[in-house]
Amino acid sequence: RSTFNVQDGSDFQDRVVNNPKPVVVDFHAQWCGPCKILGPRLEKMVAKQEGKVLMAKVDIDDHTDLLCSPLSPCFSCPQVSAVPTVLAMKNGDVVDKFVGIKDEDQLEAFLKKLIGA
Repeated sequence: RSTFNVQDGSDFQDRVVNNPKPVVVDFHAQWCGPCKILGPRLEKMVAKQEGKVLMAKVDIDDHTDLLCSPLSPCFSCPQVSAVPTVLAMKNGDVVDKFVGIKDEDQLEAFLKKLIGA
């Protein structure tokens, strides 16, 4: 499957940061209405890429340890101040991001830029 749920910090390190493939990371929460719209839409668009990109889902309420505040000196963890936040990661680096809902055309452009298509 091209989509997976992040289990903990070491899982994030292994399956996202150390992944040779580009990974889209969806930071969401159960209580977030826009997340419920964006999540399935993003999953569908990632599935269309036929394995060229993966999608990691991170529930911010379950994984506060993966988040940094913008004032933190930490550079290895994602800075997420609102949900949904979607990061595009390549070779362990954040290369792009957006906050909020995007339509399918915008998501496709975001993914193509990440893949380099």
